[in-house]
Amino acid sequence: MGSATLINANRLWTRLMSLAEIGATPAGGVNRQALSDGEIAAWRCVIGWGREAGLTPSTDAAGNLFLTLSGRDRAAPPLLVGSHIDSQPTGGKFDGAAGVMAALETVVSLAEQGEKPARDIIVVAWMNEEGSRFAPGMMGSEAFTGERPVDAIRAARDADGISVGEALDRFHQAFPDVPHRPLGFAVGAYLELHIEQGPVLEAAGRTIGVVTGIQGKKTFQVVVEGAEGHAGTLAQSERRDALAAFAKVAAALHAEIGTIDADIKFTIGRVTVVPNAPSVVPLRVTFSIDLRHPDNAVLDSAGTRITALCQENAPPCTATVTPLVDAPSNAFDTRLRASIAEAAREQGHSAMDILSAAGHDARHLAKICPAAMIFIPCRDGVSHVEHEWAEPDHVAAGASVLAQVLRGLARAPAVEA
Repeated sequence: MGSATLINANRLWTRLMSLAEIGATPAGGVNRQALSDGEIAAWRCVIGWGREAGLTPSTDAAGNLFLTLSGRDRAAPPLLVGSHIDSQPTGGKFDGAAGVMAALETVVSLAEQGEKPARDIIVVAWMNEEGSRFAPGMMGSEAFTGERPVDAIRAARDADGISVGEALDRFHQAFPDVPHRPLGFAVGAYLELHIEQGPVLEAAGRTIGVVTGIQGKKTFQVVVEGAEGHAGTLAQSERRDALAAFAKVAAALHAEIGTIDADIKFTIGRVTVVPNAPSVVPLRVTFSIDLRHPDNAVLDSAGTRITALCQENAPPCTATVTPLVDAPSNAFDTRLRASIAEAAREQGHSAMDILSAAGHDARHLAKICPAAMIFIPCRDGVSHVEHEWAEPDHVAAGASVLAQVLRGLARAPAVEA
């Protein structure tokens, strides 16, 4: 079957652009954060498109959305395909959403053509991949795979003090007609399409990235505690200035961790100062650390130095370091990767192997089933910005490759790990 008959490219693009209108920002991006009113509206839209094609919606205790095309053997482990539809506060139209819309299009096209898969095929939109409103991210896929307990996820709070549990309960109340299924189930295989979020494919002139794996990631929250004081009366020698201590800590971290090698990625991305008043010596600074590297040994070694560097450079203040995420590098299933490369070749799309520098839900699914990812280029390699962009032809090409691989799996026995 030719690639042109696998999907409806025009419908895919139209739906992707329609979804981008939900949470649209004045600068052309998307602000559709996890469990928000915007994501409720997005769910209504996606569920409606799925129901039009006979897909059955369901959800679970972690707020993941599932749209199921029934197969001949309902007891066989289903095939999962999807990504996420939440965004950064100044995100783009494609991050996550392209993967969900491509998954929906592949399954809807399959249903329209009257083919009954050997097993269920489920389109999935994972809850809170981004971690922008509730940190850390990937809550839905981590709960699904047993990486994090639901109670711990529900306890997390956003900047306004709203807990995931409160937001999730409200979210589910908006969909009284969507049944709940048990959290986690056996999966035959998982596929995810995503924009690369980097410049490699575009620079190489390739349309399809066959993702070999995802580089490892660790995140931390650090609290530097000092003492408040009057900016005009407290002598410098008597101060326990949390912001001054933070500056020393940050400089030490960047000097040592940030220079380990060319592959290290070290980021302090969020800093909160209390009381954040012009004439008050800062009492407390809370900041985040994002650490990534493709080599787990290097990642672990760098991670162990973070606490020591913080505590060594914080005095006369104190520093408390709390690890949040510990996600080692992983490799994707070799047979699925070969199928992706073969589909790209048969359809005439240029392809290359590529390591994912960004994290994705597929990382967690790879621990419980054969999993793989397809990358498509994004303009200038930028993502998590409002001008994020992927060409319509590239979106269609990635979805068509996804469709061919998915159809092969749908006609075959379970993929063995």
